[in-house]
Amino acid sequence: MFAIGDFARHGRVSVRMLRHYDAVGLLRPARVDPHSGYRYYEAGQLARLNRVIALKELGFTLEQVGAILDEQVGAEELRGMLRLRQAELETAAAEAAARLARVGARLRAIESEGRMSTQDVVVKRIPAVRIAELSGIAASFGPADISPVIGPLYEELCGRLEAAGVKEFGPGIAYYEDAGRGDGSVRVHAGMSVPEGTVVEGVEVHVLPGIEEAATVVHRGSMDDILPTSQTLAGWIDTNGYVSAGYARELYLECPEDTSRWVTELQEPVTRG
Repeated sequence: MFAIGDFARHGRVSVRMLRHYDAVGLLRPARVDPHSGYRYYEAGQLARLNRVIALKELGFTLEQVGAILDEQVGAEELRGMLRLRQAELETAAAEAAARLARVGARLRAIESEGRMSTQDVVVKRIPAVRIAELSGIAASFGPADISPVIGPLYEELCGRLEAAGVKEFGPGIAYYEDAGRGDGSVRVHAGMSVPEGTVVEGVEVHVLPGIEEAATVVHRGSMDDILPTSQTLAGWIDTNGYVSAGYARELYLECPEDTSRWVTELQEPVTRG
């Protein structure tokens, strides 16, 4: 048998918690010394303790935990409940991380207001280019909706090009347009420049028209941090008497494994206001 302190250590819980479980009838000691009142536990009681902790993590109250244990929930059923809760927590953690990333991007945009130079903005003509592309629908133009769509599109596109034996392709060119659903959704086009004569099953190959006049700026760093650069470009367009004529294209000039070293040119079609 184990004294309460030793049992708490093996169970990775506090002595106070064990006393509370005893008080509510959830986990009684195997023996209580009638003279000293010391509580003693058997190693086999760790199994019940594990179930109590697990069910608490699932969000059950102690009263509910007691009722479940009294019904003798099997290990397999308990594992299923824990796996479900684990999936829910992982989803919540991923959503929290995504929200944190979005807040960070907005914060960086706020901190850079008025500090980013607009001298690097260049108005130029963008020539037509032959691309192979795959497309998908994003709920909005927000990074949280675009990223989960464009990443898998590029992975699939590059895989298909390599499987088809296309040896020379790139750089990547992404462009966007209204999906036409009336709900703000966006059609995402993930493209790669390819040589003339390229044919890949399941991939659209066509000539992407040029842009007669585009305000361009080079962004250095992860696309998660594109917001300050994009908004600096918007400020330049407005200040210099231009009007945006559509979504900006993204020309991925350098895409090393370290996304903080990416180099991307934003190309926003403009007209004179």
